[in-house]
Amino acid sequence: MIFRQVAAFLLASILCCWAFPAQAFDYAPPVSFSNAELTGQDFSGQTLRQAEFSNANMQLTNFANADLRGVAFSGSVLTGANLHGTDLTNALIDQANLTNADLSDAILEQAVLLRSIFRGTDITGADFSYAILDGSQIRELCQRASGVNSKTGVATRDSLGCR
Repeated sequence: MIFRQVAAFLLASILCCWAFPAQAFDYAPPVSFSNAELTGQDFSGQTLRQAEFSNANMQLTNFANADLRGVAFSGSVLTGANLHGTDLTNALIDQANLTNADLSDAILEQAVLLRSIFRGTDITGADFSYAILDGSQIRELCQRASGVNSKTGVATRDSLGCR
């Protein structure tokens, strides 16, 4: 009986110590573009989950149809950026400048968008379900909210809670 317990303990110890380092090699750390100059770059169609773009200059950058779930765009400049069809679920887009950006058909579910600027931003078909926005942002976006997201089937006005 004691031999079996000792053998089981040793086997578990060997497997435990052997399995964890293998898992560490499977983990790719998030990509960081913080404080970068990315004006006019093309990231369209790329998978950039949980990438860090804080305080980056991304004017006229193309992210069309990219997988940007969990990215951080905190304090970034995205004026004129193409974010059409992007998945920005759980993204942190606080204090970002999205003036004249294209967010049409984007998914922004559970994104944090506090104190971001949306002047002239195209939000046709964007899904803001459960996103965190300031009251003034919601009022501004509701004035031009229209369309239905092609992937989620949610109307932009409904996702913003427009009356």
